[in-house]
Order: sequence, then C-alpha cells, then structure tokens
Amino acid sequence: MTVRPGSAIRRLPDSLVLIFALIVLAQAASYVVPAGEFEREGRRVIEGSYRAVDAEALPPLAFLTSIPAGLAAAQEIIFFVFLVGGVISVVRATGAFDGAIAAAIRRLSSRPAWLVGGMVALFALGSSTVGMAEEYMPFVPILVTMCLALRLDAVTAVGIVYVGAGVGYACAALNPFTVLIAQDIAGLELTSGQAVRWGLLLACAAVGVHHILRYAARIRRDPGASLVAEVDYSDGFALEADARFTGRHAAVLSVFVAGIGIFVYGVAARGWYLVELSAVFLAIGLLGAAVGRLGANAASRAFLRGAADMTATALLIGFARTIEVVLSDAQVIDTLVQWLAAPLGALPAHASALGMLAAQTVCNLFIPSGSGQAYVTMPIMAPLADLTGVTRQTAVLAYQFGDGFTNMLVPTNALLMGMLALGRIPYERWLRFVLPLLAKLYLVAALALATAVQLGF
Repeated sequence: MTVRPGSAIRRLPDSLVLIFALIVLAQAASYVVPAGEFEREGRRVIEGSYRAVDAEALPPLAFLTSIPAGLAAAQEIIFFVFLVGGVISVVRATGAFDGAIAAAIRRLSSRPAWLVGGMVALFALGSSTVGMAEEYMPFVPILVTMCLALRLDAVTAVGIVYVGAGVGYACAALNPFTVLIAQDIAGLELTSGQAVRWGLLLACAAVGVHHILRYAARIRRDPGASLVAEVDYSDGFALEADARFTGRHAAVLSVFVAGIGIFVYGVAARGWYLVELSAVFLAIGLLGAAVGRLGANAASRAFLRGAADMTATALLIGFARTIEVVLSDAQVIDTLVQWLAAPLGALPAHASALGMLAAQTVCNLFIPSGSGQAYVTMPIMAPLADLTGVTRQTAVLAYQFGDGFTNMLVPTNALLMGMLALGRIPYERWLRFVLPLLAKLYLVAALALATAVQLGF
C-alpha cells in the first residue's frame, strides 16, 4: 500500500502486523485455556460429549512453524487468488472491463444509488442462495476502478461487495453451506422458514445500502472525508481516458458472464467449489484472450503481471488461516465453544436467544468457516434451545446472524483480509466504516430474535 509521506495511516497497525499479533495471542491463549474436545460423528459434534484431554503444550516457536501450515491449509483459495488475478488482468488487457466501466459511468455518474443498490442486491442474492463469497473477489478491483471514476472511493467499492455478501450469509434463505447444514443438524425441514429469511434479507440489505449511500454522499461532497484519502490509487486503478465499449468488448464480457453462470450451475447442481472455479476462470482467460484478439505473448505477460499483483492478498489469506491452525493444534477450540455455550442453559427464552447470538458471534472469531461453525455449534445450541424455550428454528437464525454479520469484521476471516488488501484499505479504516453498520444490523438481529421467540418461530 502506497501512502503519502507523513500520512496518519502509518501510525496504525498494518493488516499483516495485526494478523501476526493475533497468531501470537492464539498461542499464548493455548497455555491458559485447557485442551478439550467433543466426540464427533463425521464433522458433526455429539451433544454433551465434551471432555478435557491431555495435550502437549505448543513449543515456544510453534506460531512460526504454524504459518507455513496456515499457508498450506489455505492453498486452494491462495492459488485461486493468483489464478483469478492473472485472468482478470488478461481480460482487462483486452479493454473489455475499461470499456464497460466507461459506459456504466456515463449512465450512472449522476445516480450512484443504482450502482450501490443493484450490486449489493446481486451479491446478497448470490450469497443467500448458493453461498457465493470467494467468487466475488475478482470484482473488487473492477468496482474500485468504477467507484474512483465516479468520485467515490475504495471503501465504497469493498463495502458494496462485502456488505452484500455478509447480509446474504446472515439472512441466507437457501445457502447450502450454512443454513441448510444448520437446519439438518437441528432436525428441521430443509429450507423451512425461508419466507422469514427472505424478509430479513430485504430489511438488512436496505440497512446496508443506506449506510453505504450515506458514506458515499459524504465523500462526494468532500473527497477529503474519505477514509482512504491518503492512499495512492494512481497505479492499477486508473481508467483509460479514451475507453469505449465495442462489440468485441461485449463478446469478451459475454465469455466472462457465461463462465460465472456455468460455475453457479456447477455449485448448485454438481457441488463444485474452488478447484472447479479456478478451472472455469482459466477457461475464461483463454477464451477471453482469443475473442479479444490478444496475442499469446501479451496474454502471458498480462497473466503474470496480474498474478504478481495478488501476492500481498494471497499471503494475508494464509496468515489469517494460521490463527485457526494454532488453536486447532493446541486443541482449545472446542473448549472455547463449550465455555460460550454452557451458561446459556440457565437463561430465560428471550435472553437465551440473544446469548446464542453473542456466542455465535464470538465463535466466528475462532471458526471463520460458516459450515465448520455449524458443525461445531449447532449440535450444542439445538438441544439448549429445547431447554430454554427457544425453537430450533430461532437457534438456527441466531447462528446465521452470528456467522454472517461477523464475517464483515473479524480479522481471522481470510477472505475479508484479502479483499481489503486488494482495495488497499487499512483494517482500522475498514472498522471505522463497518462498526456503525454492524451496530444497526445487530439491532435488527436482536429485534428479529426477540420477535421470533415471542411468536414461536
């Protein structure tokens, strides 16, 4: 990240500094938190099976050896990032993205609300239905370029992507990686209660769009009010002054859109994930270069340049994954979950529902995977719901809120840290943008859970 001399940003911890500190803190916690584990059937935890175990203390320098392990554990998404960076660079070298952005700017320059509202809705819909998240990473540099040309900033661009994804996960109606797993573990009919979730998705998306638009209006009036006003975006995000959208550009973008469509089908019908998505993007790059009449040598140079630009993002993702690796190696994650869940059994129904939300929120710091969190927490939360007068459907809703909303905040979320790196946004500046939004969204969540308890949802 390039900043001007004397910038205040340099007085704040860089994203890598923050993540490394959390890795060290995770190892320190392993010496205080006793080791323990649940018995499991597959990935599913057996309720009431927690027990303390004897585990050797981590060696003093384990936090260093865990970093390569974290990079290895995140290898699929790391290599996906490199491949996508290269392919996006190839497609952009054809001029298709710049031409499309220029055309969109001519239509949206006076109506940024259409850009923000429409894109947040699309990202939220993709996350709510087929669990898309990593797939959105390629759109970050594209949206940053568009927002900068519209006199907005990178925070607005990443906000569009991640607010949409976070709300989509938190209020997911059909997401097979979160809500359907949680409902299956809780013994509920799959997709049940989706009408309520669709309504919550609309409400929370509206809150998110309003928050982004208020920020966008402020920085259009005063560019100095941008949270990243000191960051230099002159390299890599500048739009060509004479960019025009041609028929050839339309053909290249048709290849891009068709590839995304094929992957969405593959996720829904064939269980595809990152390996298949990487292959789809490679096909997009090859076909896009051919359709855009980009020579082999030019395409090769563009691909390597784009992949190299993703190095910082890829490393941050691997370092963030290391936190979970340290806690798992120390065998303390299950203990932390048990500590969070145990006090809820003594609470009345309304308080228990809010306590579940709090517990799931904290759990997401240690288990940033939505499906992983469902497998660990729902076998505990579902029986607790029965004891406290909360329906299991409401317990699933509390899990969704705690997982989805927190994804917009926790530095252990590798995807978030990767997107912030792509947008050159310091983590502290992102917190200043997203914390007020999360206060509003958690208020909606608390009201929704209280109403659900009252109505027996």
